[in-house]
Amino acid sequence: MLVLLLTALPVGWCGFKDFKEALTFAGCVTGAALMVAALVMVVGVAAVVDCWARGPSSNFGVTALISTGVALLTNVLLALQTWNDGEKASFKVLTIVLSVSSLSAVVLVWRRLDEIPTPRRVAAALIVSTFVAVANFGYQYIFQPYRSEATPLVQLNVGKAVLSADRKVFSVPVDIKLMNHSDMGFYVLGAEFHAMGEVVKVSPKDLARGRWREDAQQWAKYREKHPLTRRDVYQPGKLVAAQPWIPSGNWVEANYESVTRTIVQLPSNTSFDRLTFYADLSLARKDRLVMQQFGVPKYSWQGVAVPQWVKGGQRDNDTIIQTAEMQENNAIDRYTRKKRRVTIYWRFGVHGVDVSPVIAPVGEENRTFSAETTRAVGSRYGLIDVLAGPVEESLDEIKARH
Repeated sequence: MLVLLLTALPVGWCGFKDFKEALTFAGCVTGAALMVAALVMVVGVAAVVDCWARGPSSNFGVTALISTGVALLTNVLLALQTWNDGEKASFKVLTIVLSVSSLSAVVLVWRRLDEIPTPRRVAAALIVSTFVAVANFGYQYIFQPYRSEATPLVQLNVGKAVLSADRKVFSVPVDIKLMNHSDMGFYVLGAEFHAMGEVVKVSPKDLARGRWREDAQQWAKYREKHPLTRRDVYQPGKLVAAQPWIPSGNWVEANYESVTRTIVQLPSNTSFDRLTFYADLSLARKDRLVMQQFGVPKYSWQGVAVPQWVKGGQRDNDTIIQTAEMQENNAIDRYTRKKRRVTIYWRFGVHGVDVSPVIAPVGEENRTFSAETTRAVGSRYGLIDVLAGPVEESLDEIKARH
């Protein structure tokens, strides 16, 4: 009775929470299966009492055997899930104790029965329930998290540059198109657009090998990548425009499209030969976590501590920090894993803003994580970075008209 009750109550509660709040259809099915298992175990409590009181003459011996078998299967699967994915030692120990206790309960009920009526039907029921439980467990916790990822697409469409009426300023319209053709929704963690002004210099003959190597090392320092031939003379680009194009915390729904237009303006007598445009988008899958809205931002220049990896060895870089509370996508993980928080670092530099999302346990946000841990977290919560660009616009025509 104690084993059945200690298993049925938390399993039923987790099943109810998943059935009501699960983010996926598979999660709802898991919740329904857990509630059915809990109901079988609750009915089994009365059957165990009758079996123990009346002995072999009990009419509910088979029910007691099936209920204890369901408890054993449930506890074993929970133990596997908790030891594989859980983080709280108390739950790991509890699932192991309940698994051993359930096995003992099955043995005791089996020995209490004189014989099992319709043994083939009982065996078939146990085999079918085991197959369904294992299949659902494998799909929910093994196949689904590692299936092919869905990634939205960002396109940059640059319009024709236009001179102002007084011919002192020209404007370049840029349309940023977001297309999500998948059946997945996403949280927007950060979205940044920036434009770089560049002076193009080409040598009439190949550069010396030493000069070309030096230029190649300079170009490799920045995330803006351009073709580098032996006649390109390295000229670092300069940031001329930068802004977010989707507010952080917004949702990108499934089968969704949107267009955001931004205008880049420069004086018509600019020394730049071309403009190069980039758009970044940082996302998290809505079926992997439940995220609240971002709170009031904090600023590195107001004394807020920033991890060393964010500073990147440069003390002068300014950083804006945004945080949001989050929950796991299923009830079992919510109780067996540490509470986590989403933190976004907006790192400002000479080449725009670098958006760096971090999902870490509360109190460990400033810790430096290994590359393996970072990849595991990104895979678990569906963290995606979508990059668009470079898209270039030549200014020769504008200069000629000026």
